Amino acid sequence: QMTLMLALVALISAFGASFQYGYNVSVINSPAPFMQEFYNQTYYYRNGEYMSSEFQTLLWSLTVSMFPLGGLFGSLMVWPLVNNCGRKGTLLINNIFSIVAAVLMGTSEIARTFEVIIFSRVIMGIYAGLASNVVPMFLGELSPKNLRGAIGVVPQLFITVGILSAQILGLNSILGNAAGWPILLGLTGIPSLLQILLLPFFPESPRYLLIQKGNEEQARQALQRLRGCDDVYDEIEEMRREDESEKKEGQFSVLSLFTFRGLRWQLISIIVMMMGQQLSGINAVFYYADRIFQSAGVDTSSVQYVTVSIGAINVVMTLLAVFIVESLGRRILLLAGFGLCCLSCAVLTLALNLQNTVTWMSYISIVCVIVYIIGHAIGASPIPSVLITEMFLQSSRPAAFMVGGSVHWLSNFTVGLLFLYMEAGLGPYSFLIFCAICLATIIYIFIVVPETKNKTFMEINRIMAKRNKVEIQEDKDELKDFHTAPGGQAGKTVSSSSEL
Repeated sequence: QMTLMLALVALISAFGASFQYGYNVSVINSPAPFMQEFYNQTYYYRNGEYMSSEFQTLLWSLTVSMFPLGGLFGSLMVWPLVNNCGRKGTLLINNIFSIVAAVLMGTSEIARTFEVIIFSRVIMGIYAGLASNVVPMFLGELSPKNLRGAIGVVPQLFITVGILSAQILGLNSILGNAAGWPILLGLTGIPSLLQILLLPFFPESPRYLLIQKGNEEQARQALQRLRGCDDVYDEIEEMRREDESEKKEGQFSVLSLFTFRGLRWQLISIIVMMMGQQLSGINAVFYYADRIFQSAGVDTSSVQYVTVSIGAINVVMTLLAVFIVESLGRRILLLAGFGLCCLSCAVLTLALNLQNTVTWMSYISIVCVIVYIIGHAIGASPIPSVLITEMFLQSSRPAAFMVGGSVHWLSNFTVGLLFLYMEAGLGPYSFLIFCAICLATIIYIFIVVPETKNKTFMEINRIMAKRNKVEIQEDKDELKDFHTAPGGQAGKTVSSSSEL
């Protein structure tokens, strides 16, 4: 059952970490012209002349792209940190990055330095890279199996709330102006301060305490606090079984994860889903949205408000995903989400090409953008990280998040880097590439990814064990096995971590 303790720990860890990831994704969009002007003035103050437009473009693209690059570095730190400091410990340590970056960005104008902003974007990226992996892992391990999907979507919900908050605070009339942008950048430290004050009062992941620290008593106490009752025997027993089955394997490093046959399809699945999530063009759609609305006749001064309303749709649809993920399941949401994205990219290509000849086509473009964002919000954005938690057991989960996170940030960085060139070369046809990527992801999910709703980690592991054991020519047998084989018969070729 959902207890007050579980709800609070989900809210505090997601608000303290995921919220800031979303906030920093979109915080520099609105004040960009004022920040660029500050870069120019600072350069003039030092050198007695203004910078060239090429140099300014370079500095600005660095300011934007250092965030996903930092995210990649942050993802690479997940495995050592969560294994040595625990999930909660890592979240607490991570706040140092955010507070340092917030102070540096908030004071950059007074200090007359734009280099500090670029450096702070790297630090904020490291923070977001850790947060985007550790929060889903932490919450996934705390949740009972019947709430794991819903609570697993909460971090993504807070990312969208962070994006929306940055869009609202970034309106010209609030902080998106010449005087307000340093405050806008500096506000990011506040959720971290709250988390440092409140999170220590909440329990660490019981799975980490029992399986990695070997402290059953602490694990039992943590579970009793989270579940609000004394009878946690079944869950402790399930963790013990998982621990026993994994004793022989030890902790997985990233290298052993790639070479271990028993986790092959799980690993391929998270790589495909994380690439699909970022390479499906979500950042490009957000980037294009302003121009699509302008070409539909929305006044330039009102475009900001339209962007905020898109941010609001994003939040509402992700909130919907929290409530429907347990009833509909993960697979349906993934397929429906990527399906909507695929369809809207295809129609958007057509609409953008025809909007100069057919007057009402620009409205079709707006509908496509909204449908695309709905698709991403219900499936493509929130579900992959839920599945990383569910498809891997305790010993391999940190390494899996490290791989998934690295793929996520590398893909994010790639889209940011290449989209401007794609757009220059292909124009509206760039969306056909995103359409194809969505389609490929749908086909893969349909064939390979199982439904994990309401299953224990061990049950999910057995389903995947069959998938890893069977050769391609045995497809028909595999489907028969899938429905008839008793749970424990995972076959000779799968190592002990796949068996009970």
